[in-house]
Amino acid sequence: MVVPRRNAPKNEDPRPLGGGVGWARAESGPDGDWLVRAISGAQAQKTYRCPGCDHEIRPGTPHVVAWPAQESGSVEERRHWHQGCWDSRGRRGPTARRW
Repeated sequence: MVVPRRNAPKNEDPRPLGGGVGWARAESGPDGDWLVRAISGAQAQKTYRCPGCDHEIRPGTPHVVAWPAQESGSVEERRHWHQGCWDSRGRRGPTARRW
């Protein structure tokens, strides 16, 4: 007798970015506590400007999104960083806009 395979139910509700549960990891640094989410190249659909180097993060480029841990991840608080810029922010900090 063949028993059909039971698939796990799919959760169609997206989780919020805030809270550090599931989608984001918590990081602490000299600049405070942050929630950080890795974005794969396949997920990166838009062009962003990295506050670490002031260069564009082009669609298809893996990067991270960070926001203050006390915030809920609102659009106004989120910043998209190159991974290398995020990792070295303690040495360099955000740059001033050049244009």
